Amino acid sequence: MLLLHTSDWHLGRLLCKTKKRYEEFEAFLDWLAALIEQRGVEALLVAGDVFDTTTPTNRAQRLYYGFIKRLASTGCRHAVVTAGNHDSPSFLEAPAGVLEELGVHAVGFGDPIKETLVLRDLQGRPELVVCAVPFLRESDLRLAELGQGWEAREAALVEGLVAHYREALEQARRLAADFDAPAPLAAMGHFFMAGGLTVEGDGVRTVHAGPLSALPPEVFPAGFDYLALGHLHSPQQVGGDPTKRYSGSPLPMGFNEIKRPKSVALVDLAPGRPAEVELVEAPVFQELLRLEGDLPHLLARIARLRLTGSTAWLELVHSGDGLAPADVRGRLEDALAGSLMDALVIRDLRTRQLTMAAEDAEKALTDMSPAEVFDQLLTDRKVAEADKAWLRAAHAEMRAAAREDDVRAE
Repeated sequence: MLLLHTSDWHLGRLLCKTKKRYEEFEAFLDWLAALIEQRGVEALLVAGDVFDTTTPTNRAQRLYYGFIKRLASTGCRHAVVTAGNHDSPSFLEAPAGVLEELGVHAVGFGDPIKETLVLRDLQGRPELVVCAVPFLRESDLRLAELGQGWEAREAALVEGLVAHYREALEQARRLAADFDAPAPLAAMGHFFMAGGLTVEGDGVRTVHAGPLSALPPEVFPAGFDYLALGHLHSPQQVGGDPTKRYSGSPLPMGFNEIKRPKSVALVDLAPGRPAEVELVEAPVFQELLRLEGDLPHLLARIARLRLTGSTAWLELVHSGDGLAPADVRGRLEDALAGSLMDALVIRDLRTRQLTMAAEDAEKALTDMSPAEVFDQLLTDRKVAEADKAWLRAAHAEMRAAAREDDVRAE
């Protein structure tokens, strides 16, 4: 069976918190549907973060359901879509009964029995078993106990996740015992594996604190032919194993990702042999450029891009001397006026350099990010280094949850 593994679409996400990207999302989904049809993909696995928020905009929803409608005409017989930490489990599962008529299985809540699916061919024979594990929240993994310390709490979380996959694997084997012929077994997941590659500004959110924020590969039971993961936005293997991988996000989540190719994974699964994985690089649907230098250099680069009719979105980083940051910004905005380009970020490196040079000056609270304020608090309170990592992760998770609560649909 040929399956396609993708994840982290983040439909509705803004670039640099301001720029809408619906045309990019639509272009990606058009490309994906065409690829599925051209390569004869039989099953699609989407490993979480379909949407960027738990309350996706109407336009983001239209893109998702429009793709599902088109998928039915590509020849792809199955699709399995799981919720990520950005998704609402109930929202994703709400139309499950209708979607199943189209061969689409939407799994929002973690239940090892219900999430283990048998996908059948046109003759009704089992051709793939999928343990479609969504993002598992703390309430899915353990029961809270009064007076339980931090280490015991974290150990219970890891134990709960391992037990969840073990039970899903056992359920898959129970189902397979009734098959006339063996069928390959795939699993899905949405979490951070130890050693995973992230890039600053890629939007990857810490979803758990402590050990569960970086799980070692060996925590998963042996027996899965392919592990399709979501959450990390850079395509990568887990522990050097090509059959355990993150597909990565199809669009760069920030300018720091622009030099890292995006891809989806085509996986050929058959009983009795290792999975064969082929990465298919995704096109660049919207050009992003970072330009850095002094003002004459930046102006010259912009002029050359204008001559080519560039439609790039830009991050402009000024590193020269002599002009105030406001004057630099004005000159750059004037150079871009009337062009097809858009500067989403304009930064002046001197501002940060001057701040760092003032070693004896106390940093103003208004100039500090929330993470920097929290770090300063940890230092002032003399928190042990061993505790700082999980406290930072917990703080980041709380801030991310608060931001999510503030999101409103268009």
